Amino acid sequence: MFHRVAILGTGLMGGSFALAVRKQFPETRIVGWDRAEVLERAAARGVIDECCAELTNAVRGADLVYIALPLGAALEHLPAIAQQAEPGTLVTDVCSTKVAICHAAQKHFTGGARFLGGHPMAGKETKGVEHAALEIFSGAKYILIGDEAEADERAKRFATLVEKLGARPEWMDADTHDWAVGIVSHLPQLVNVALAQVIRDETDETGLPLRVAGPGLRDALRLAGSPYSTWRDICLTNPDNIARALDRVGQAIEHLRTRLQSKDLQEAFDAANELYRMLHDLK
Repeated sequence: MFHRVAILGTGLMGGSFALAVRKQFPETRIVGWDRAEVLERAAARGVIDECCAELTNAVRGADLVYIALPLGAALEHLPAIAQQAEPGTLVTDVCSTKVAICHAAQKHFTGGARFLGGHPMAGKETKGVEHAALEIFSGAKYILIGDEAEADERAKRFATLVEKLGARPEWMDADTHDWAVGIVSHLPQLVNVALAQVIRDETDETGLPLRVAGPGLRDALRLAGSPYSTWRDICLTNPDNIARALDRVGQAIEHLRTRLQSKDLQEAFDAANELYRMLHDLK
């Protein structure tokens, strides 16, 4: 489907995409651009066929450019990517917020190359090519920014590629994306950070209460293992949606706090149970 794929950022997401593409399309040549030590690890894992020290060399000749960089770095390098991409090239990204990068792309992609905003709703709390896994996209939603009915052939081809990797493409506009993920992705991360902070602060020199925690806490705090470097640009580029979501959580917590000594909590638990079932029933 694509003959030469340039992976800009060969960490967890870029490495996973490369592995998944390699399995489905072994004839596709995959080149990587990153720091030298990262490229060495990616090459050692068989993630990429070619290491490029210069961005220009990675982008040149690629019919698909996959930007798997932190948002700040993606925005920094976007003008050069747009300038170097050939007229028939499709450029896409995996950044977790879409308004900022899509607005920047409208400014810089004025030639024949096409930018398609993307966000695979997949990943891990750990980073690095060592944790890359080809199955990471299997069953995951893969958000594409735009109107499917108006998508050009390159964008449709990429959507088909996403499906072949086991993901499920879903089209929407950038503003809707940032609102939605602010609630179902960014909010859970920050709630995890807050919960971890409370438990850490409450834990005394004997290790209590943390040392008596069961597996439920480990399950609940999985996202607490995510590094700030992954989330810094997300918070900086989606503050209004995240703040609104945090306000709603604050209201919900206050509702629970004021009803601890009543039986009104039954309704809240029933609603939570229903949402849990809905989440697991999603196809």
